[in-house]
Amino acid sequence: MKATEQGATHTLERATLRFRDPQLERAYRHASLPRIRTHGRMAIVVGMVVYLLCGLLDIWHVPAEAAAGVWQARLTALTVPALVLLLSFTAVFRQLSQALLAAVCLAAGFGLIAIQSQVPVESSAYYYPAMVMVTFYTYNFIGVRFPYALAIDALLLVGYNLVFSGLLDYPGHILFGHDVFIVSANLIAGTTGYLVERQGRLLYLREQELEQERQYHRERSLHDPLTGLPNRELLGDRIEQAMAAGRRHRRLQGGLFIDLDGFKHLNDHLGHRVGDQLLEQVAARLSGCVRGVDTVARIGGDEFFVLARDLAGEQDIHLLAGKLLASLREPFCGLPGTPTLRASIGVCLFPYPGMDATDIIHRADMAMYRVKSAQKDDYCIAAG
Repeated sequence: MKATEQGATHTLERATLRFRDPQLERAYRHASLPRIRTHGRMAIVVGMVVYLLCGLLDIWHVPAEAAAGVWQARLTALTVPALVLLLSFTAVFRQLSQALLAAVCLAAGFGLIAIQSQVPVESSAYYYPAMVMVTFYTYNFIGVRFPYALAIDALLLVGYNLVFSGLLDYPGHILFGHDVFIVSANLIAGTTGYLVERQGRLLYLREQELEQERQYHRERSLHDPLTGLPNRELLGDRIEQAMAAGRRHRRLQGGLFIDLDGFKHLNDHLGHRVGDQLLEQVAARLSGCVRGVDTVARIGGDEFFVLARDLAGEQDIHLLAGKLLASLREPFCGLPGTPTLRASIGVCLFPYPGMDATDIIHRADMAMYRVKSAQKDDYCIAAG
């Protein structure tokens, strides 16, 4: 986590807490949307209940002639969260989540200002604490991002002072006392909101790093480290998929077991480093002979396997085997002595009754040995 925090200075903008990488920012917002949606709905419901509970204060502090105006302001303010709650179940919320949640906070704050403006000054001590609650609600509860929450609460503070110092001429010492507590709430809630969002984004970065590491190790466990081709384990999974497709669509599938003739001699003569380079070039040539839906795997040493998917007929496998043999006959340039190779290929066509991945590879292997024990540089199809 420490490494992630050190890298955050280059990844996160200090003031806005946005990721500098736009793609990463979009990914984070997409990943956090379900949490914000659920959290926002709960916060809206709780906020509406609290807003109505505050109305109990009216019994003692609101003059009878002002009661209708107070409740009109309160219910008008409540229409905004009610509408946002409905929109949270639509696609609109995906695009405008922050704007909609910000609107809830603004409606709550200005609604409270409208209510308090109709209450006698001597009763204001019972109403302005609600502005403190809105401050914490905006920063720490509803899910509005820190920079937006800061802007919302700054706007509410300015609006509060304009109304009660300019329009209603509150006594200076009373308004100053209110400001002290509202500003203090902003400092506490704002700092908390900033740190929580920062830690949340750092945690997301760490989760992405761990996922990349898991993906890297998963890929390494399923691929040959030298050639990058799928290994035997991944090949088995691909064959299982081909078997299922063969049964479902009744399409012919083919497995080709390829063994390089004379590779051991070249490897001993030229050295293992050159031998590895030769295997890498073989992997590239084999991969260049197949389609995107096919699989080329290295299953050990100088043995490779090609899984050919959804063949139109047996003729396709003859064409592919010939193409593979021809590609390996070409000299391997860039290596000492410009070596050449030949190969023996065994073919197993499926589906067939009682097949499984191990048996398919075994049948192709046995067909390959029949070629190897005869003329080599050829292919043979296993008997059905």
